Amino acid sequence: MNEVQLFNVTIDNITMYQLLKKLKFGGAVFTPNVDHLIKLQKNLDFYDAYQKADYIVCDSKIVMYASKFLGVPIREKISGSDLFPDFYNYYRDDEDIKIFLLGGIGEVGYTAQYNINSKVGRNIIIATHSPSMGFEKNEKECQSIVELINRSGATVLAIGVGAPQARNVDF
Repeated sequence: MNEVQLFNVTIDNITMYQLLKKLKFGGAVFTPNVDHLIKLQKNLDFYDAYQKADYIVCDSKIVMYASKFLGVPIREKISGSDLFPDFYNYYRDDEDIKIFLLGGIGEVGYTAQYNINSKVGRNIIIATHSPSMGFEKNEKECQSIVELINRSGATVLAIGVGAPQARNVDF
């Protein structure tokens, strides 16, 4: 089975390796956990954001157990924290992959950029930006962030700002 229906979410039942191969051609990835599943039942904006995802993969052992209990076991847990390092390692030698990091507080993004680029052996992370708290409610700041991303030359946008903020990102 390639999809698993849990509540009002269809989770792609694929492995990390399958997902990494597919991402060569692009796509937005959402990684639902139990908190997301609850928010998806009550928050229409959050639900609408999920409808724009190209891939929805399981980010929770609890969700995996629930799917198994329902008779449609999910093959693999693919959390965002596992996906990102696997992604940049998988594409370390692909010069077409250039990542913009959006998220973190203060210098965290720059530290991550330095550490990842050192580990990979090239500048795969080409830019980073740490938005202010509540940026998603500030249209001017959001537009400025979009301009930064567009000017960067990145081919991949990695967002690490939390579920409530990320729902306002327009794909």
